[in-house]
Amino acid sequence: MVSVQWPREAFWLYGVVEPLAGWHFCQEYTHLNSEIFQKFLDALSQELSDDMALIQMDQASAHQALGLSWPENIIPIFQPSHSPQLNPIERLWQFIKRQFKGENFSNLQQLRQRVQHELAQMSSELISSLTCYDFILEALFHEALFYASS
Repeated sequence: MVSVQWPREAFWLYGVVEPLAGWHFCQEYTHLNSEIFQKFLDALSQELSDDMALIQMDQASAHQALGLSWPENIIPIFQPSHSPQLNPIERLWQFIKRQFKGENFSNLQQLRQRVQHELAQMSSELISSLTCYDFILEALFHEALFYASS
């Protein structure tokens, strides 16, 4: 008997959605760590320009690293542990994954292309319908009021 280690290839999508308008910003990266997350935050900050954004995210160590430098126009909100259903972007990821159900890709590049195609085809109306739930909007609104009064 010989042990076999199957090669694994992966990529990570980092993304945010604005549930009410259906706006989204997604980028692909090679890893999930604080250094790469900082690159995503910086790119998002540039994309937002003068706008402010509350970003709801899980408590992954990459999201909470002490070395992160949060741009002034991005305010982090950390959701409770083990509660992905509270994060609007998770609903978008679930939708995209359902589009691939039963499909096999012969290589990682094919999967990347398909994911990019699906993201490009998504209208703001579709994204809003997937992510805009009353409890999400209410929670984000209350958090915005808290930060505005601080």
